[in-house]
Amino acid sequence: MTENPHANRPMAVWGSSLGEARVAVLIVHGRGQTPSFMQALSERFEVSGLRYYAPSAAADTWYPRPFLEPIEHNEPALSESMVALESHVSAVLSDGFTLDQVILCGFSQGACLLSHFVLSRPVKYGGLILLTGGYIGPDVIAGPVGKPLKGVPAVLRSIEDDPWVPRMRVEQTAAALLKAGAEVDLNIVPGDEHIITEEAVNAAATLLYNSASQANQNPTP
Repeated sequence: MTENPHANRPMAVWGSSLGEARVAVLIVHGRGQTPSFMQALSERFEVSGLRYYAPSAAADTWYPRPFLEPIEHNEPALSESMVALESHVSAVLSDGFTLDQVILCGFSQGACLLSHFVLSRPVKYGGLILLTGGYIGPDVIAGPVGKPLKGVPAVLRSIEDDPWVPRMRVEQTAAALLKAGAEVDLNIVPGDEHIITEEAVNAAATLLYNSASQANQNPTP
């Protein structure tokens, strides 16, 4: 059996100390990026009281082919990345956070990976921030049965004519999350650049701030 190339890679960690942080953010980079890109993004949020965990993909890529190709074209890398994400979530939980104190945040390929992760392995996290991404594969996803994501706040942002991520897939992802019970905040703005706008940063920062504030009002015993 080939070893999972994404497994056992250390996460970059920054932000508030374990004693001070009430919310953890698992923040996932895109293709050709590294955790340092996501750290720069986190600084744009300007929200205190958060502890960030940034996994690192082997060769800076979670899967090799475009995300709208048949899923088998991205195997076994996609399944390996899913397993790695589960391991990283477990590592965050082992630091003392509960699932409702964990926010999943990703950009580009990272947002695609997290979209697919949440819809195929639905768990009630504290929130979702999906910046220019959508679930993986060419077909409309059935999504989870019932409302396993009931009440989970989800911010989805993208660009109308993004060169890599079609508007339709972002909208399909929002619809699947809504069907699963998530409280979806979707906004797609005009443009043709693969960027994270200030509006997207502000929306993400609001979710993070609200999560941290709520956690401070309900501290873990």
